[in-house]
Amino acid sequence: MDAPSAIRGVLAAALATMGVLHFTPGPSRTMAAMIPPALRRPGVPSPRTLVAVTGCCELAGAAGLLMPSTRRAAGVALLAFYGAVLPANAYAARHPDRFGPVAMPIVPRTLLQIGIAAATAYGAFAQRPAGRAT
Repeated sequence: MDAPSAIRGVLAAALATMGVLHFTPGPSRTMAAMIPPALRRPGVPSPRTLVAVTGCCELAGAAGLLMPSTRRAAGVALLAFYGAVLPANAYAARHPDRFGPVAMPIVPRTLLQIGIAAATAYGAFAQRPAGRAT
């Protein structure tokens, strides 16, 4: 197995796991609480709806990375997704008393997100070795 394929497999497993957690009662409540107050206003979907939508995004991204015909589109969508969820992670980071271990400090969390984004870009856009289909 080549490196891009291995990275896609790891990312797909992690995204699928996180996606499922968005529909699990305890974790989904915590995720809904992480939605910043600025997004809790009329005209914006409820925190629970946002959690369900982001869970679907993670599940779709996991599947998309594994299929050659959707790999690049999934990569682009996931890169946008990572940026979209950063405000919730930043909000949790500013409130460690409320979110406990989920509230990773913002600098390590941002560095982790950059690493995940880089791995996603590599897995989604790396060229195939000559003579091999991936």
